[in-house]
Amino acid sequence: MARKVIIIGSGPAGHTAAIYAARAELKPLMFEGMYAAEVAAGGQLTTTTEIENFPGYTSIGGPELMEKMREQSIHNGAEILTETVDQVDLSVRPFRVLANDVWHEADTLVIATGATAKRMKLPGEDVYWQKGISACAVCDGGLPMFRNKPMVVVGGGDTACEEANYLTKYASHVHLVVRRDVMRASKAMQERTLKNPKITVHWNTQPLEAKGNGKSLTHVAVDTKGKGQWDIEASGLFYAIGHTPNTSFLGGQLKLDENGYILTEPGTTKTSVEAVFAAGDVQDHKYRQAITSAGTGCMAAMDAEHYLASHA
Repeated sequence: MARKVIIIGSGPAGHTAAIYAARAELKPLMFEGMYAAEVAAGGQLTTTTEIENFPGYTSIGGPELMEKMREQSIHNGAEILTETVDQVDLSVRPFRVLANDVWHEADTLVIATGATAKRMKLPGEDVYWQKGISACAVCDGGLPMFRNKPMVVVGGGDTACEEANYLTKYASHVHLVVRRDVMRASKAMQERTLKNPKITVHWNTQPLEAKGNGKSLTHVAVDTKGKGQWDIEASGLFYAIGHTPNTSFLGGQLKLDENGYILTEPGTTKTSVEAVFAAGDVQDHKYRQAITSAGTGCMAAMDAEHYLASHA
């Protein structure tokens, strides 16, 4: 028998959708993933040590926050399987979802699989990830460990410039490492960045290694064309080189934008396939925050509920 709602993904979007769907007596089934996209169930927040911008918590660890969301989903009646969805078939009704070699059926789907921040795989990255290295300046840049310390941002697009400017609120100085002699960022964003006295742009520069004392990051080794290798003192290293939306399992059955994010109807979570809804970072390339993901998770559950009610 088909489920009324299947939710794929277990970050803030997925769990908020599960909570709302369960409270609406839709008996949702969630596939939380088994290290899908190389991240534990719970999504990107499980890699964040401290969160200070989620309402209701002055400070809370990412894994703890996601465990609380998981407990709340179950408490409200959601069923959770720790399995990764390998494939979906949106050409039939009910929809079909394949996980662990078993097909499941659903009248509606909520896709909340997120987007994975691109990493550089630098030597030392595994040691200092979340001990100085992050892929979200807005999430982590204001933490006490970074206050009044030098920081490095890697990237040359609008996001890199935005994050470099954002970090100047907290850092003693920000070093923007750009691998070419030009930026991809808009002219306005470039001008804002170049005029900021707390930002130094290092052109034709590649990061080589993350260095530290074993407990925290202290320097970033770089190679600058014409200068050679040298170290930038830094307590923080922020990657701003893009994200990869986790949509490969969809097999091209939903319309995506040029960067691979699921396209949704403005003001809703409706996708190009009726009764399929998308929430969180898998459809949001702009904000990418836990609280905005949770908001769209609520929207997706309500959109699914309204669809089911109108097709009863």
